[in-house]
Amino acid sequence: MSTRDLHQMGVAELAGALRERKVSAVEAAQHQLGRIKQHQDLGAFVALDEDFALSQARAADAQIAAGTGRALAGVPIAHKDIFVTADLPTTAGSRILAGYRSPFDATVVRKLAEAGTVTLGKLSCDEFAMGSSNENVAVPAIGFDHAVPVRNPWDRDRIPGGSSGGSAVAVAARLVPAATGTDTGGSIRQPASFCGVTGIKPTYGRASRYGMVAFASSLDQAGPFARSAEDCALMLSALCGPDPERDSTSLDRPAEDFSRTLGDSLEGLRIGVPREFLGDGVAPGVRAAIDAALAEYEKLGAQRVEVTLPRTELSIPVYYIIAAAESSSNLSRFDGVKFGHRAKNYRDLADMYAKTREEGFGDEVKRRIMIGTYVLSHGYYDAYYLQAQKVRRMIADDFRQAFAHCDLIAGPAAPTVAWKLGEHGGDPVADYLADIFTLPGSLAGLPGMSVPAGFDAGMPVGLQLIGNYFSEAKLLNAAHRFQQATDWHQRAPQGY
Repeated sequence: MSTRDLHQMGVAELAGALRERKVSAVEAAQHQLGRIKQHQDLGAFVALDEDFALSQARAADAQIAAGTGRALAGVPIAHKDIFVTADLPTTAGSRILAGYRSPFDATVVRKLAEAGTVTLGKLSCDEFAMGSSNENVAVPAIGFDHAVPVRNPWDRDRIPGGSSGGSAVAVAARLVPAATGTDTGGSIRQPASFCGVTGIKPTYGRASRYGMVAFASSLDQAGPFARSAEDCALMLSALCGPDPERDSTSLDRPAEDFSRTLGDSLEGLRIGVPREFLGDGVAPGVRAAIDAALAEYEKLGAQRVEVTLPRTELSIPVYYIIAAAESSSNLSRFDGVKFGHRAKNYRDLADMYAKTREEGFGDEVKRRIMIGTYVLSHGYYDAYYLQAQKVRRMIADDFRQAFAHCDLIAGPAAPTVAWKLGEHGGDPVADYLADIFTLPGSLAGLPGMSVPAGFDAGMPVGLQLIGNYFSEAKLLNAAHRFQQATDWHQRAPQGY
């Protein structure tokens, strides 16, 4: 078959073509590497290794020829630059890790490699996954000699969302059929919404955090981006599973085939719509797209029910206390002693610490470290951090009560579409407020996903679906049936 349109194939279609040997893994990798170079002006990739990618592709071709190829054998992907990789540099978007190479692969990277995927490179992200716009990146993208924000392929003057903006853009622009991301407070779902792709965050603990550069350990979770729910199901099935020897927060729950129920009927499915998710702060065009998506679900046999999540607004202060506190602890390891950047001129050890962090960390990272250190300090721990943890439990209770009346919860992934680059400059709170619909599910540790559901002023709108614990298969089936009835997920930015 011709390789000219290989980039139009999603994971499932390409995996099938590879298994049937209609195309080789080497051809697929070469084609996508060419597209990455062609569209490097988007700023999505921060590292490439063609020799490594082609060696993996040749190994996949050999396995397919021998009949031993795994489910994703030969499928080219890329990883968010928050996962450590032995064969590619890892920076987490920060100057403090410039030039760092890990001696091992993150568990998610290893599992996907074992499933047969071919790693093309690493993708840009907000520094240490701290951000909602992918403007907080401090390392150069390929083709640049300086740090650049990732650009949304639907409108290059707009942000792609964050922190996994590079991953969302790489899938939206057809540079790879799938990519990994991480979601701490919405960093898979929000950029998936802004870039018109599908992304899912599994239940906390489903995917190992080993080898993921930590931001907030009780919130960070890995997940995939892809064109469709079917493709996400294949990726999620490969990357999830217990990892008790390396990650103490990994759940003792066996890996699943999340595609097993795709195509099941939605007859009688109760979809809860929180009144707090469709209030005055939601843009009219976003609300119209969500209402139309919910109407489509009713045509498919689902039932819309009203529920309430009364502490939705409290999720913002709760998240930014807990996440900042955990980040101040996690980032203390970056001190210039064992790895990463070290200041050249210093008087003593304390001065080296101070100057290394001053030079290595960006403004947003410093802001969160300072907030986190403050709320954990003597005299403020009880007033801030402990109270935030109590409200976090109450937010989880709100979901428990809502799920007594519904099977899934639906609403917008974000209150608006992607905003202009620099529009929120100097006002980090504006970015924080954009996460209001994704934060509650993250605080509760629930699985959630964003599904393309329409457009507002030419920009994609994402429908967020939230499930109860371990209901990833149900979520993916609901998204799949919606995508069988609509074509929003098949739309591509002009020129890509």
